[in-house]
Amino acid sequence: MFKKFSFALLAGAFALTACAADNQSGAGAAANPQTEEVVRTALQKLAPGVQVDSIAPAPLPGFYQVIGSGQLVYVSTDGKYMLNGDLVDLGSRRNLSERAWAAFRKAELAKVPAAQRIVFAPPHPKYTVTVFSDVNCGYCRMFHSHIAQLNAEGIAVEYLAWPREGVATTAGNPTDTYTEMVSVWCAADRKAAFTAAKQGKQPKPAQCANPVKDEFDLGVRLGVNGTPTILGPDGMVLGGYVPPDKLLQLLQQGDKGG
Repeated sequence: MFKKFSFALLAGAFALTACAADNQSGAGAAANPQTEEVVRTALQKLAPGVQVDSIAPAPLPGFYQVIGSGQLVYVSTDGKYMLNGDLVDLGSRRNLSERAWAAFRKAELAKVPAAQRIVFAPPHPKYTVTVFSDVNCGYCRMFHSHIAQLNAEGIAVEYLAWPREGVATTAGNPTDTYTEMVSVWCAADRKAAFTAAKQGKQPKPAQCANPVKDEFDLGVRLGVNGTPTILGPDGMVLGGYVPPDKLLQLLQQGDKGG
């Protein structure tokens, strides 16, 4: 939401606090409607028309945490200052910004109906990951080539559409990848069409009411900027291309709170 502004150069800065590691809400502070309005007004002045998806007291005293248009920033309660970077708890060495993002992603992904996903799952999965994927990108194809092994390891994969070219060209026409992914999502057998597309086979052209644009827009809101993007059950980003053994290891570490 703020990338076009020069203050985005602050992205590498660290905002530090001594709050408890698991405290995501400013030491239990309740949201104040008047303060929220101050923060929203400050952001609107800086980036007119910006859509704010989430706003809440931050673990950093005197700041609110704001998520919008694929970015997370911290804005002071008086609307005078903004921090654009990771908030780290020095005591636990935990990245609180990552945890805030994860909670937001998990909540938003829960709203996506199962019927809008393309799912490859074993009978009784131990883990479920969500993958924003493009049918043409090389690493997406490499990841899907391991789908049988992933399922054998007890990992269910739920794909969401994220055409890397975007939905429309600068001229306003549908991109080739978007058109291809619509055909996949509209196929009579979506799983077979998806796998065939991953193997370089053009799907039979098809049109229907489909979620491809909505899923692309959702990915942007969740901070997706490339494919594949693999999200764990808790909403944490596990990586781009991750081989099956490494992905299983990451999921097992998540079980242990690692």
